[in-house]
Amino acid sequence: MVGGKKMKAAMLYGVGDLRVENVNVPEVKAGEVLVKVRAATTCGTDVKIFQRGYVGGVIRYPTVFGHEWAGDVAEVGEGVSWIKEGMRIRAGNSGPCLRCRMCEKEDYNLCENMTWLWGAYAEYIKVPAPIVRVNIQEIPSHVAYEEAAVAEPLACCLYGIEKCNIGTGDNVAIIGDGPIGLLHLQLARLKGASRVIVCGLIEDRLTTAKNLGANMTVKGDAGECISRVRQLTDGYGADLVIEAVGLPATWEQALKMVRKGGTVLEFGGCPPGSVIKVETELLHYSDITLLGSFHATPVHFKRALNLIASGAVKIRPIITRKMGLDEVKDAFHILSTSKKDLKIAVIP
Repeated sequence: MVGGKKMKAAMLYGVGDLRVENVNVPEVKAGEVLVKVRAATTCGTDVKIFQRGYVGGVIRYPTVFGHEWAGDVAEVGEGVSWIKEGMRIRAGNSGPCLRCRMCEKEDYNLCENMTWLWGAYAEYIKVPAPIVRVNIQEIPSHVAYEEAAVAEPLACCLYGIEKCNIGTGDNVAIIGDGPIGLLHLQLARLKGASRVIVCGLIEDRLTTAKNLGANMTVKGDAGECISRVRQLTDGYGADLVIEAVGLPATWEQALKMVRKGGTVLEFGGCPPGSVIKVETELLHYSDITLLGSFHATPVHFKRALNLIASGAVKIRPIITRKMGLDEVKDAFHILSTSKKDLKIAVIP
């Protein structure tokens, strides 16, 4: 039995207050699973929570931080049959109740009684029973732990891009050269886009975008990106624009880059209380579809891991550094200032 012993964990006490401490290993109850974390990857959402807190009260301080992870099963609770000790697994960070009004509508990502899972930056993590039931996957032997961990953000990107109905031959513009933009880039190509344009500010990241399949990249401010995207699409604008930054200014920028009759996916989460201005004439007379996207469903988590395992989506170029658990606060400072790093794999 592992529960009751001590482990190292990164505890978040408030905005910017992250400490590695010794805490009790969670005790496993019926239906639950305890996992030895082998890799936990950093996420833009983690950076936002670290810097400014989280929307919606999902996180209550103090808490063990992090939500993208993969590891080995250390202990299995009573009533769990198919999961065995030693199995390589990853789990989504949510489990819908399957009973509320949203779940009845199959909007599982919007479940009103969602079970959330945080605590990846630790030596062990306990997976609650609702997540064990619907959102846990075995990792194929050829997939590295840090690659499997990225199934979480990839699932969210997959959910968002499936709402957009990309057509074969479409032009897609992506605002943002970070990990989310690079994942959307690869998914857009898989969905049949003939031309993908990635807009960003960091040369190294744009080079990675080219290596991952971007037909063109644009380095510059909003005005430069809007001008170049329209130029590259014969003046029309992109069929689909994906905002992958999470700022009101880039949300508004996306609307100026899309063609008449096109679609805008506002994917990046903005700071709490943010508002944007939208010209009603633009939406109405240009017949633009404006979409939001939040989280993912258990099906998308499974599909995401399959895409990684098949090699259809490449994760290794997105993981630019590995650091130990004791260095996790340094990792967030690096991500806040680096001109190159994308994702950091934290290895407990």
